Parts: sequence; C-alpha cells; structure tokens
Amino acid sequence: MGTEIGLHGIGFVGEGLARPECVLATRRGDLFVSDRRGGVTHIEPDGAQRLIGGGSLVPNGIALLRDGSFAIANLSDDGGVWRLYRDGRIEPEVTEIAGRRLGSVNFVRTDSQGRLWICVSTVRPGENQYRTDVPDGFIALKDEAGLRVVATDLVWTNECFPDEARGHLYVNETFGRRLTRFDMAPDGSLSNRITIATFGHGDYPDGLSMDEAGGVWVVSVASNRVIRIAPDGTREVLVEDSDESHLDALEAALHARKLTRPMIHEARSRLLRNSSSIAFGGADRRTAHLGCLAGERLATFRAPFAGVAPVHWDANRD
Repeated sequence: MGTEIGLHGIGFVGEGLARPECVLATRRGDLFVSDRRGGVTHIEPDGAQRLIGGGSLVPNGIALLRDGSFAIANLSDDGGVWRLYRDGRIEPEVTEIAGRRLGSVNFVRTDSQGRLWICVSTVRPGENQYRTDVPDGFIALKDEAGLRVVATDLVWTNECFPDEARGHLYVNETFGRRLTRFDMAPDGSLSNRITIATFGHGDYPDGLSMDEAGGVWVVSVASNRVIRIAPDGTREVLVEDSDESHLDALEAALHARKLTRPMIHEARSRLLRNSSSIAFGGADRRTAHLGCLAGERLATFRAPFAGVAPVHWDANRD
C-alpha cells in the first residue's frame, strides 16, 4: 500500500513518564499510561499530568474498568492482578489460580462484558524465561462464573485482543515469534487455534490492536517495528527504528539461551525508545500512540486506518 510512516512523521506527547509500557485512549482525549512508580499516569486533553497511585507494583498492562478504576498486571515477582482506584487505593484482584499463587503477570484486558483476560508469559521467573522452546505461558479469564484458564502451551504470552465482533481472540507469543488466533465462544471458551503470522529476525511481537478494516497491528520491542497484518494475511511494516547490530546481538543471545531482560529493554535506535504497545486515539481514532519500555514520552503518528473503538472509549473522566 505504500503507507510506511517515516520517522519524520513521529510526534510525541507527555513528559517525565516512567516506563510507559501500556497506553489507553478515550474519546474525550484522555490518555492513561502505566507508570513504573507503581500506578497510572493520567494525561488530560490539555496536557496536564497526574500520577494515580504509586507504590510497590510494577504495572505492565492496564485496563480501564466500568467503575473508572484500573486493573493492573503486576510484572514484579509478587505478581497478580491488582485494582487501582482513582484515589490511589490498591487492592488485590487476582492472586492465585486453582490454589497456586499467580506470579508475574504481563497483561490484562477487559471486554464489553466486563470480563478480565489475563496473560501470563511464563511460570519460570528469572533470566531463563526468554526461550523459544518452552510453551508454559497461558491465558486466564475472570468472569461472573469465576476464574479459569482458557488457553495453555503459549511461548511467552504477551498482549491479547478479543475481537468480539468476529468471535476471535488474538494473542502475541513473543518468543514463539507468532501471532495466534482462537475462535472465541460467547462464554469465553477458546478453540481452533491457528497461527495468523510468524515473525523473524528482530521481531519480538508485544503490543496488539486492531483497526476497523480488520487489520491486526503488532508492535515489536527492540526493533521498534509497527506491523499491520491485513485480513488477507499480507503484512506491511509501517514504522521501524532499529539498529541492525543490536538486533543481531539479541538474536545470538536468544538462540544461545543467554538473553536477559536488560538486553531486551536497552534502547538502540535513533528516535523511538523500545516501542511496546499501541493505542488509537484522537476524535477519528487515527492517532496512534506507542507505549515504550525506555522512554519518558509517548510517540504518536497518524495511522492510515481508524482503530477499533476500545470498550473504554466513552469512559467518563472520573
């Protein structure tokens, strides 16, 4: 299509953010960003910022819930999913599954039914977790019926996206180097697993979203690649800001089973700071906002397609 976004098309919003890995956007123009200081930073439409919460959590994925509070995927070894209220209070939301403590959680997303989709990358803490050959990641679902595991045998589960209109759930397997899709039943049961796309050198699929034309957007950490996969399976790299020698070193370490978190989080690029997620905002939902691991601002660009309206799109300010 020839819709690649050059680095000259990149702008920025926010300042002084701390590991803004995940971003949520609303119709009103609010941005809510995960913050390494233990909470969520609210960026108002006029640019004013305030930190909600702050403490011992290491927020990774976040979800804006119906009552205005947030579900937080806690990346620290203490793990679990936590509830953060607008007044800064926190309380545990999910701390165990089937009687076993829930460790580090990568991502959480809500849907139109108010259910929580919980993504656990691996049950092996520490530096030995970055492997291509250990499918111990899983997805759990919390709904009115309780909490249950709905997908297993994933190689480093990252973000998921429930496409309720089409009855699918997508998930990125970062070190499995693939985008996976399940059929999703009304009760949240998953079946008929298929691989939608596989990825190669320098691709580490992390963030995930969809546009109104049915395209799936995948954000790769390390390479700062934003990849759109069309409904017919064709793909296009819309954004890239990578350092070839850095990617070579990461690949070598991955295959030697010596890859570490600091290596992944290091930003070696011209402008982008280890992009990790994407959220569509603006009045027409064509302003893409990129979360990142190593920057203090959110990169933005104008997308060629409008993003699907998230379930929190019409959320009130308070």
